[in-house]
Amino acid sequence: MKTLVYTAILTCFSLWTQAQEGNINIEQDQKIDTLIKVYNTVNSKVDYYHIQVGFGSYQKAQNLKSKVDIDFPGWYSKIEFKEPTYRVRLGKFKDQLQAQRKFQEVRKKYPNAMLLKPENSSK
Repeated sequence: MKTLVYTAILTCFSLWTQAQEGNINIEQDQKIDTLIKVYNTVNSKVDYYHIQVGFGSYQKAQNLKSKVDIDFPGWYSKIEFKEPTYRVRLGKFKDQLQAQRKFQEVRKKYPNAMLLKPENSSK
């Protein structure tokens, strides 16, 4: 008898909780969309300094990227294909001074690393 009463109570409770529905309506100023578009446009034109840590086959690049991610956690890193090899690149630095400082830090662990200037830069 107790089991039947508890089952009935739980069934009523579960039906009551499922019956609660709501809608969330978010109103946003149109200027925010405009600002996001401007931000994305400006940032898409910005080139960064990168540090190339190494290159080789895809498997070699994956292994190297895994090591780099462990050695420099929180840094931006990627594998990029440029014929004929895959290249492991680290960091996105806007200015040369910051890039040079980070490059010196990386060279301690990866002596063959190279600092790459922005592609659209004449610096």
